Formats: sequence, structure tokens, C-alpha cells
Amino acid sequence: MFKTLFITLFFIFSAIFIASVQANEVNNSLVVGAQQYAKYLPQLKNKRVGLVVNQTSMVEQTHLVDALLTKNINITKIFAPEHGFRGDHDAGAHVKNAVDSKTGIPLISIYGKNKKPSQAALADVDVIIFDIQDVGVRFYTYISSMHYMMEAAAEQGVEFLVLDRPNPNIAYVDGPILEPEFKSFVGMHPIPVLHGMTVGELAKMIKGEGWINKAPDLKLTVIPVDHYTRKSTYSLPVKPSPNLPNDQAIALYPSLCFFEATPISIGRGTDFAFQVIGYSPVALGDFNFTPRAIKGAALNPKFKNQTVQGLDLRQANTTGLNLTYLINAYTELSKNNISFFERADFMDKLAGTNKLRLAIEAGQSEAQIKQSWQAGLAQFKAQRAPYLLYK
Repeated sequence: MFKTLFITLFFIFSAIFIASVQANEVNNSLVVGAQQYAKYLPQLKNKRVGLVVNQTSMVEQTHLVDALLTKNINITKIFAPEHGFRGDHDAGAHVKNAVDSKTGIPLISIYGKNKKPSQAALADVDVIIFDIQDVGVRFYTYISSMHYMMEAAAEQGVEFLVLDRPNPNIAYVDGPILEPEFKSFVGMHPIPVLHGMTVGELAKMIKGEGWINKAPDLKLTVIPVDHYTRKSTYSLPVKPSPNLPNDQAIALYPSLCFFEATPISIGRGTDFAFQVIGYSPVALGDFNFTPRAIKGAALNPKFKNQTVQGLDLRQANTTGLNLTYLINAYTELSKNNISFFERADFMDKLAGTNKLRLAIEAGQSEAQIKQSWQAGLAQFKAQRAPYLLYK
């Protein structure tokens, strides 16, 4: 019996080890756009450069800002998106204009009231570089910031250069296509929740489909990731935002973000945000956790300093878009006469439609809801095909 158990455990741990090694090999073989200096430094020669970057904009162990300065590139502006240049701002927190203490370069916020830089802000910029790690989900706002920066560049005659990075959710295309009346900063393009594109591919599509003003005038260059395919797995070396701390959170993010429009906690204020579901007084499972204030991540999380009960998804095998968690939680709260979609307008903006919310309220199953998206997804896949850089 013990021999059989030992053999079983041996094979399990061997499989885990091999998978880990393979993932590391994939990461090590990839060459992100920022590392490929020979392909884009000539475009920066004698130019005034603006950077759209954050804490993920690393070239191996060096931040892109520092790397370019050592190569005598004239960086005149740094544009800071949601979560700030250093990635230390909570979701939705105001990002202020400032000066980078390390380099003395002016920091211009592109999150909040001024999402698109003014003509004056771009007066000393010839080329804008966008180098930010995305997670491939429509409501993750870095791609909205890219949209506004591309539009400003097109309007002001500034070149736009995307240094591409992998999409950890590139294998999935799922969710409703955004409808025009639900357009917002958490959804600006007629694409599904999971679009299966890198930021470089999406930039090409934004220009090619004319989704920005003066799109034909934009001089766009994309430096693709070398040795990358749509089947590649990629473990992010730097967390892309304060509440996406690891690969599991990134995998669950497209499914759990809808809970932001409900009274349910998804772990903000814990060390495992976007990896748990909890509520009180109705228990959604057997796992207990207590959200707390965390500077730079969640100062006022739902159920702050209160214990809630729910599900621990840190080991769950969830990929793509899973509606089961949302539907089950809706059912439990409804049975107890508790309003679930307490921020219905925000739910509809996240979904890009009111049809998802109405379908859940009508008692439709996950299979029924997903079936309603298929025609739109097929059309989107055909539309995006000319812009894809990876097979």
C-alpha cells in the first residue's frame, strides 16, 4: 500500500516539476519587445521620447526608463496609467502629475480626469513608447490608456511604438462583445471580455479598424515578442497591478472581476486578492477570511476587518471565463432576499452589455449564456485575423 502511494506521489510531483521547468523554459526563451534594442533604437535616434510605462516595464533586471537613459535616449516625459508609474496605487486611486525622484523626468498622469494628454503635454515629444504588461481582459484599463495615447499621437503627429509583451490569457476568446452604448474606460472597443490578443496586436487593430480619431495618420510600429506563439504559456515576472499578485489571480481575474459590481468580496484587502470569494452573513462556502486595509492595494476593501465565508480558489483549476461562481453567488443571495447587482450600471459596463446581467437574473445557465455569444465571437475572430502577429 505504502509502495503504491509512494509511486503515485512520485509521479504527481514529477509532473508538477516538469510543468514548472517547461514554464520557466518558455519564459527564458521569449524575448519581449523591449529587449530587442536593435529593432527600435534607430527609430529613437535624435528624437524626444515619451514613455507609457509602469513597474512591469522591465528589460531583464532593469527598468526601461533606466535602460534607455544608459543608451543616451532623450526621455522628456513619462506617462503614468492606473496604479501609477511604480504600480503602487490602489484601483481607482487618483494618480497625480509629479517628477520622478530617481531621474528628474516629469510624470504626467493619464488616469483620472486627464486620460488623454494635451497638445502642450506632447509639445516636446516626437515618439511615444508603450511598454506595459497586460493580462488580455477588456476591462483591464491599460489598453484604454493605450487607446487614448494612440489617439493623442495621431492628432499631434507623434510616432507611436509598442514594445510587445505576452498575454497570459492569449488562449481564450470569450464573453460578450462590447455594445456601443456601454462604452466606458473599462471597455472602449467592440471586443469580447477575453480578446486573446497582445497589446501590439490590439494596437494594430485599433488603428486598422479606425477606432481612434485620425487613425490613418498614426505612424505605428510594433516590435513583436520573439519565440512566442498563441500556445505559449507565460508566468509574469512582475505583478501587473497591486491586486493581481500571481498567475492564479490573473487566470481568475476575468471571471471574478464581475463581483466588483456586487456586495461580494473577491479578496481585496488580503494577500490573495482575486483568488477567493466571500460574503456575510450568507456563507458562500467553508473558507473564512478577513479583509484589512493594505496601503497601495486596498485602503477600504469590502468587509474591512470583518470575517466572511466563501470559497478558496487558490488551487482551483479555472481558466478562461467561468460564470459558475457568479451565477451560484447570485442564487444564494437571491434566496435570502439580498440585492446582488447593487451596481447594475457598473456590471453592464464591465460586461459591455446588459444582456449578461439580465440573463443571470432570468435564471439562464452558463451554457445558455455562453451560447448567445458564439455568433459575435466568430465575427470578432474573423475581424481580428489580419492583425495577429503570432500563430
